[in-house]
Amino acid sequence: MLISLMVLSACAQVPTDPIARAVYDEANDPAEPTNRVIFDGNQWVDRNALQPVARTYQEYVPGGVRNGVRNFGQNLKAPVIAVNDVLQGNMNRAWTITQRFVVNTTVGGAGLFDVATDWDLPAHEADFGQTLGVWGVGPGPSVQLPLLGPSNLRDTVGTAIGLFGDPVAYVPGSTMQVVRMTGSVADAIDGRARMLDVTDDLEKNSLDYYAALRSMYAQRRAALIEEGKAGGLPAQTNGMSPPTMP
Repeated sequence: MLISLMVLSACAQVPTDPIARAVYDEANDPAEPTNRVIFDGNQWVDRNALQPVARTYQEYVPGGVRNGVRNFGQNLKAPVIAVNDVLQGNMNRAWTITQRFVVNTTVGGAGLFDVATDWDLPAHEADFGQTLGVWGVGPGPSVQLPLLGPSNLRDTVGTAIGLFGDPVAYVPGSTMQVVRMTGSVADAIDGRARMLDVTDDLEKNSLDYYAALRSMYAQRRAALIEEGKAGGLPAQTNGMSPPTMP
């Protein structure tokens, strides 16, 4: 399917006007029938598995514990964020995220507490899809990934690269891999819980939930790539990165 999408993308006429290009990128979905079938399957899993767990987590787990889970999951992402910052030429961002990782892993109790934000080391996101975008690779057509949700051809390639590009994955020892897997699962549940209000409202008020999520994803990724191109540090936040799309 990805090869077919690449061919379709190469044949399509891409607008050069910035506004028209943004609209084109949001609606570039030549495999929409297939994507909608996958989307329906993802929605079934989301409604019957992810949402019940996320709602229970949000309702019964104390806020302080949720913050700890979030901080731990985000801290595990710091090494791969640093790798992408370097690949993008954003050395200041790479140095900041490296300091965050060291501070939160040590003073922050293995990442459970976000001490680094209070030390003027703000959090930011970076991944291989963003890196490809900073390098000038266009988003390509929309792709609906099983279980992972909305994406595009460029970010799908970035996701595949990310499977091999995370330095944490190469730390020897089964304990580290268990920690990494546990952190990823916990981060996914926390991220879905944080998105509940947004997706509930979007599903209730949009005429086409699939198209609305596709558009939201495209806009967020475009903003993230512009942030990577700018290379500056984001404004101080509570240390939490934006939740991922369902």
